[in-house]
This record gives sequence, structure tokens and C-alpha cells, in this order.
Amino acid sequence: MLTIARLFGKSPFSPLQTHMKKVSSCIKKLSEVFDALAHEKLDSIEDLVKQVSKLEHEADLTKNDIRNHLPKSLFLPIARSEILEILSIQDNIADQAEKIGHLLILFPLKTPVKFLAGLGELFVKNCDTFWITRQIIKEMGDLLESSFGGKDADRVKAMAEETSFKEYQADKAMHALQKAFFEEAESFSTPVFYLYVELIKEINKISHISELLANKIRMIIEVK
Repeated sequence: MLTIARLFGKSPFSPLQTHMKKVSSCIKKLSEVFDALAHEKLDSIEDLVKQVSKLEHEADLTKNDIRNHLPKSLFLPIARSEILEILSIQDNIADQAEKIGHLLILFPLKTPVKFLAGLGELFVKNCDTFWITRQIIKEMGDLLESSFGGKDADRVKAMAEETSFKEYQADKAMHALQKAFFEEAESFSTPVFYLYVELIKEINKISHISELLANKIRMIIEVK
């Protein structure tokens, strides 16, 4: 993709922002999966999950193209290794979206409505963290223009702090859902029990990865 190569002429962050758009598409499509699950539109879930996988593949292609065109000798405002690390963390979010989607169609979720609703609520809590981190990546161009200082840096630091709080809230929601589920665990079959435990864990990783990404950006600002 020559467009990626051209983007490097503007800013090393432009390709990261392009890749993040692909990652965001994965999360948006996964939101549709949870919406279909909440409204018991089970016939549409498998097709939506296939779309999540397609979008994840597109994110992978963009990631590989960025790696192939990342300059090795030109001056970059941050280390090449840091750009690659940010790219890798971003891509982990897309991978996580696909993993959750595949779990949702692995076995029929024959659980009470309140637990299906709980999964959706946990997903929303995790997305709260992701969307703040998404905004941080959008702010990277402004950070470059301000030499990683001033009001732009302060704003990004504040957003990074917010991601930590949102991640904490997601963890609390996860533990509450786990407790409620385990209180009724004996009423579920072994496959459903295992699947539900995995889903709770994997959904909550979205906020963990998002916070990791936000903190990585904050660390870059702190050392500049």
C-alpha cells in the first residue's frame, strides 16, 4: 500500500492512526455482535463474527505494510522500536475482538438473560477504556506539533489517567459478574460454564490492553 509509505512523509503517527481506524472498526463490529446477542438475533451473529474476522485481517495487512515501510535511517521524533511497540499493542486489540467473536459462536450460550446482559455490560465497560485510548492516538499529531509538551501533552496525560480509572471500573464489573455467575454455576453444563468463564476473561482484556497502550504513550511524553 503506497498510501502508507506516503503517510510517513507527513508524520510517523499518521500510519498508526490509519491502523487504529482498522482496529476501531473491529470493536464497532463486535458491538454489533453483542447487540444482536442482546436482542436474541442469533441467526445474524455468525455472519457478524465473520465480518469481525475480515476487519481483523485488514488490520493485520495494514500493520504489516507499516512495518515494511517504516524508515530505518530517517530521523523520527520517537524511537522506531516505540512506534513498532505501539503498533503491536494496537493490533492486539483487533486480535482480541476476533477472539471474543469466535468464542461467542463456539457453543450456544444457553444462559439466563441476566448473564447475557452482563456480558454486554462488561463489554461496554471495556469499550469505555478503548475509546479514550482511541482518542489519545488521534491526538498524536498535535503532540508532535507541540514537541510533546504544553497543553496537548497535559490533555493526553489526563486521558491516560482516565483510562486507568475506566480499566479499574471494568475490573470491578468483571469481578461482580464472575461472583454472580459462580453463585449459580451448578445449574450450567460444563461446556457453558467453561465458555462463560473464558468470555468474561477475554472481554475484560480489552480494557487492559487499552490501558497498556495509553500508558505507553504517556511514558513517551514523560521522557521527552
